Amino acid sequence: MPQIMAQISDPKIAFAYLRPACVLLTREPTVTNVETLNTQLKEVNDATLQQLQDYVFFPLRFVLKIPGPKKEKLVHVVVQAMSHVLENTCVQSWETLHDLLSELCLCLSSPTDPGKPADTSEELKLVLLRCLDALLHAAYGDIILKLFEPVMLPSLGATISLLLALGEKEKSREIQAAALKCLQALTQQCDCTQEHAVPSPEERCVIGSTMASFLPGITMGVARIITGDLRQGHAVTVRAIKIWSRTVGLVMEDTQLQAGEPWKKPSPDLGRIAQLVVHRTQDWVKSTAGKLALLLKKIISCTSAHQHWRVRLEMVELADHLLTTCNQMLGECVGPLLEALVGAVNDEEPRVRERCEVALREVSQRNQGCCSSSNNTTGSSQIFIDVLSENLHSLATSLPRLMRTSDDQKKLFVLKVFLGYLKVLGPFVSVILNSAAHLERISKALMQVLELDVMDVRIVEERSHRSTIETSSTSHEYFTAHVQNKHFLYFTDEKIYSVLMEICRTLGYYGNIYLLTDHFLDLYRQSSAYRKQAAMVLNEIVRGAAGVDVSIEGPCLEGEGQCRSVTQEDLKASVVSVMEEYTSLNNWHLITVSEETDTDRQDKQLLSPPRLFSITNSDVSSTSANCLQVIPSSFDPVSTTPMTSTIHQLNSNIWQLCIQLEGIACFAQALGQDFRPLLITSLYPVLEKAGEETLLVSQAALNSMWDISKACGYHSLKELINENSDYLLNDISLNLQRLSQHPQAPRVLTVMLTHSDCSLLPLVGDIVQDVLLALDLSYDHTASLFCSVLHVLMKALARWFASTYNSSSETARSKQTSGDQEVLNIRQFLQDYRKQKELAEGIGIEEDDTETIEAPTTTEGETVEDIGDPDVKAELPTHLSITKDVMERCIHLLSNPSLRLRLKVLDVLELCVFLLSETENELLPMAHRCWPALLQRLTADDPLAVLRAFRVLCTLGETCGDFLRRRVSKEVLPQLCSSLAQQAPISAKAGPVYSHTMAYKLQLAVLQGLGSLCQRLDLGEADLDAVCEACLPYLSCRQPVRLQEACLSVFRHLIQVDPDTFWFTLNELHCPSSYIPPHPDLLPVHLNGMGRPRDEYSDNVLKLLKEEFGFDASTVDQSVS
Repeated sequence: MPQIMAQISDPKIAFAYLRPACVLLTREPTVTNVETLNTQLKEVNDATLQQLQDYVFFPLRFVLKIPGPKKEKLVHVVVQAMSHVLENTCVQSWETLHDLLSELCLCLSSPTDPGKPADTSEELKLVLLRCLDALLHAAYGDIILKLFEPVMLPSLGATISLLLALGEKEKSREIQAAALKCLQALTQQCDCTQEHAVPSPEERCVIGSTMASFLPGITMGVARIITGDLRQGHAVTVRAIKIWSRTVGLVMEDTQLQAGEPWKKPSPDLGRIAQLVVHRTQDWVKSTAGKLALLLKKIISCTSAHQHWRVRLEMVELADHLLTTCNQMLGECVGPLLEALVGAVNDEEPRVRERCEVALREVSQRNQGCCSSSNNTTGSSQIFIDVLSENLHSLATSLPRLMRTSDDQKKLFVLKVFLGYLKVLGPFVSVILNSAAHLERISKALMQVLELDVMDVRIVEERSHRSTIETSSTSHEYFTAHVQNKHFLYFTDEKIYSVLMEICRTLGYYGNIYLLTDHFLDLYRQSSAYRKQAAMVLNEIVRGAAGVDVSIEGPCLEGEGQCRSVTQEDLKASVVSVMEEYTSLNNWHLITVSEETDTDRQDKQLLSPPRLFSITNSDVSSTSANCLQVIPSSFDPVSTTPMTSTIHQLNSNIWQLCIQLEGIACFAQALGQDFRPLLITSLYPVLEKAGEETLLVSQAALNSMWDISKACGYHSLKELINENSDYLLNDISLNLQRLSQHPQAPRVLTVMLTHSDCSLLPLVGDIVQDVLLALDLSYDHTASLFCSVLHVLMKALARWFASTYNSSSETARSKQTSGDQEVLNIRQFLQDYRKQKELAEGIGIEEDDTETIEAPTTTEGETVEDIGDPDVKAELPTHLSITKDVMERCIHLLSNPSLRLRLKVLDVLELCVFLLSETENELLPMAHRCWPALLQRLTADDPLAVLRAFRVLCTLGETCGDFLRRRVSKEVLPQLCSSLAQQAPISAKAGPVYSHTMAYKLQLAVLQGLGSLCQRLDLGEADLDAVCEACLPYLSCRQPVRLQEACLSVFRHLIQVDPDTFWFTLNELHCPSSYIPPHPDLLPVHLNGMGRPRDEYSDNVLKLLKEEFGFDASTVDQSVS
C-alpha cells in the first residue's frame, strides 16, 4: 500500500494549496474542478480546515447559487465536499448555519412547489440529507438555539415539513431513515454515537416552546409513518417511534409545564409570524393531551403486535419515556401507555419482556414513592391503581368485540394486555374483583370469548372401541397424544387458548377463591350457554389458586395487607362445592349418542317402566330369597330424554363432560395428596365415563384417571383402582341392585377389571355371582347388558393367569417335540415295528398282558392319594370356578336370536376354553355340553357367527384333541371341506374387492386354523385326504395372496402329521426332478408330476418341497417351459 502523506497543518500553506482550486471552481463550476478541490481538502488537517472554512465554502455555495437548472452530478459532488468540511469542522457563525440550511433545503425541495421534495435521484437526496445532518451536528449549541427563536418559525416549519414529507413519501428506506435522523437532530434529540451538547433545562424549555408550534404536524406525520406500510422495514418504524416519543416528551414535559411558562407578548416586529407562536397554557395542554391520546392508541394498535421485536422494544421505550417525563401532563394518554407496557409483559422476546418489567417496576415505585411521601392513601399510587383497574374494565368490555373482529395476532396482543394488567395489579386483583361491575364484566367477557364451536359432526360419530378402553398397558402419553383439541368460535390459534387459560389461573392466584367459585358456579347454573365456558374457567381458577402453572415473575404492585392467603382448607372446600355440581345427576348423566344402539335398546328393555329388574340377595316377604324383584320406576332417564337430539346438543353434552372430567383432574393436581379422601365420591363417576362409548368422553376420563393417580401419589391406574377397590366395589354392588337408577354400574366394573390385576379377584367374586344370577333369572332382559361385562372379566382373567397357561402349553409342546424326535429315531422305529409284528403273530401276548396287569396306568397329574380316595375332588381355584360358571351361561346363550349377542358369547366362550385348558377334567365335560350349540353355530348360522365359532373350535382343538377327533371328523370337517372346495373357483377368479367380503374372511380363517386343528386332533388318513383335496386348489397362484399363504400353512401342518403321504401328494401334483435308481436291480420311480411343464401350482409346491423336504432347485433335471 502507498504510504499515507502527512496532512497540511500550516494555514498559509493550506491557503496557497487550496486557492487555485477554489478560484478555478468559481470561474469554471465543473464536476472535475469540484472533485479536485474535494481531493485537496482531504489533505488539510481539521484545525487548518476550520480556519479556512468560510473561504472553502464560498466557491461551493457559489456553485449551488448559480441560477437555472444544474446537473445532478455537479450538485452531488459539491454536497459531498461540503459534507467533508462539516464533518471535520464546527459551524461557529449563525449566518453560515442559516445560509447552509436554507441552501440545502432548497436543493431538497421542488422548484415549483417548495413544500414538496424535489424530483431528483435517490442518491442526491441521500447525500443532501447526510450533509444536512452533518450541518446540524457541526453547529455550536448557542448557534443552533437561534433556530428556535420566534422569527425562525417559518424557516423551521418549512424544514420540518420537508423532512416529514421525505420520511413519509419516499420509497427508499435509507432516505426515510436519513430524513427522520435529521428531524431528530433538528430537535436536539439525536441519539447517535457522536458527542452532543446537552441542552440545559432553560434551553429545553425554549426548544419545547418553539416545537409546540409544530407538535401537531410532527406527531401526525410521524404517526402516519409508524402506521404505514410494513415493507418500509423495522429501522424506519423504530426511528419514527423515537421521534414521536422524544418530541412529545420535549413539548409536554412535566418539569417545564409545572413551573409555569411566563407569557411574553410577541414582538410587533414579528408581524404575522406572531400567529405561529403557541403559548402552552393548561387548556392547551389538556386539549393536546386528548388529541395525542387518539394518535397514541392508533400507534399502539399497529406496533404492539409488530413482527419485529425492535419495534415492540421501542414502544416500551416510548411508554416508559412519556410516563417518566409527562405523566402529569398527558392525563388521557396514561391509560394507553400503561396498556402498551402491560401488553409487553408477556412478550415472546426476552429483551422486550425484561425492559418492560424494569419500566413497570419504575412506574410502580414512582407512584408508591409519591404516595408514601405525601402520606396519603388516596394519592398517586391509588390513582395509578384506579387507572389500571379502569383500563382492565374497559378492555374486558371491548374484549368480545375485539375477539370477533380482529385477526389472531391482534387477539393475542389484546389478551396479553389483559393478562399483563392482572400481573401488574397483583394482590390488588382481589380488591378490584370485589367490585360487582368489574367481576361481572370480566366473567361475561370470558364466557363470550371461550364459546366453543360444537357443530363438528365427527365428535358425535367417533366411537370408542372396546379394545381401546380395555388396553390396560396403554401409557398416559398415548392418551395425552390422542386428546381432541377444543375448537372455539372466535379463534383458532393455540397460543390464544393458552393465554386465556393463564388469565384464568392468574385470577385464581390473586383473587378470592370463594368469591370466584361462587360467581362462576352461578353462571354455570344460570344458563346452558355458559356452562362449558364456566367449567373451563373454574378448572383453571382452582389450579391457579393452588399455584399450579402460574407465572408470577415480573412487576406487580405490592399493597399492605393484600398478600395471598389461600389455605388448603379453603381450596378443598371450593373443590368439593364445584365437584358436587359437576357430578350432580343433571350435569353428569347427559345424552351423548345420536341414535339407539342394540345395547341401548336392551338397556331400555331392562330399565323401562313399569317393570324394572334389580339384582338382590335380600329376603322379601312376598317372594323367596335370591330372586328377581319387580320394583317401580322412580327415575327413568331414558324416558325423560327426547328421542332425537341435534348434533349441536350432543356435541355440547360431550364437551361439557370432557371439560368436567378435566376439571376433576385439575382439582386433584391442585390438592395433591389431600385429594385422596375425595376419591370416595369422585373416582366412581370418572370410571363411569371411562366406559362410555363416545370416544372423546372415554379418552377424557382415562386422561383424568392418569392425572388423578399421579396427583395422589399412585404409580399406575392399577394401583389407583386396587387401593380404592373396596368402596368402588361396594358402590357397584349397591348400584347393581338399583339398575333403574344406576344403569352405568356394569361399565364401572368393566373399567375396573380392565385396569386392575388378580388381587381384585377375591373382592369381585360376589359381584360376578350377582351378575350370573341376573342372567339365570332373566336372560331376555339382562343378557346384552351383562355379557360385555363377562367378556371383559374373561379377558382380565386370561391376562392375569396367562403365565399358568403358557407354562402348561410349553410343557405339552416340549413333550410333543420330544415325541417327534423319537419318531425320527430309526433304531427305535425298527424295534417297535418288530414288536408289533411279533404281537400280530401271537408271540409275547401273555407277557404283555401280565405287564399290563402288574403296572396299572395313572393319568398325568394323579397322585397315589388321588387313586386311593377317588371320591374327594380338589377344590378349583377361584378364577377357574368363575370361568366354569360363566361357560355354563354361555352354553345357554349360544342359541340366542340376537346375532350380536351370539358373537359376544362366542368371544366369551373362546376365553373360557383358554382358561379351562389347564384342567382337562373340567374342560372336557363342559366341551361335551357346549358341542351341540357350537355345532349349530359352525354349520347353520350367519357367516360372522361361523367365523367366531371356528375360532372357538380351534381353541378347543388346542386342548382336548382326542375328545373332539371323532366329532370334528364326522360333523364338522365334511362341511368345512365342502365349503372350501365350492369357494375355490370363485376366489380364483375374483378381483381385489373380494378381499373385503365375508366369504373371503371365512375362507381365510378356516385355512389359517385348519392345519393346526388337524395336527392337534391327529385325524385319520381319510380325513387328511379330504382336507388335502379341499386345500390343493388354494396352492394355485391365481388365488389371493393371503389365501395362498394360509394354504401353505395348512400343508406345513399336514406334513408334520404324515410327511411321506404329503411328499407323494405334492410330487404327484408337480415333481421338479427325476429320481434315478441307485442300483440296476431297483425299479425306476414314476410319479405323475414328472415331466409336467410349470403351471399355476408349481411355485407353491416348490416352496413347500424346499422348506419341508430340503429340495434344492439347482438339482432340477426337468426343463421348465
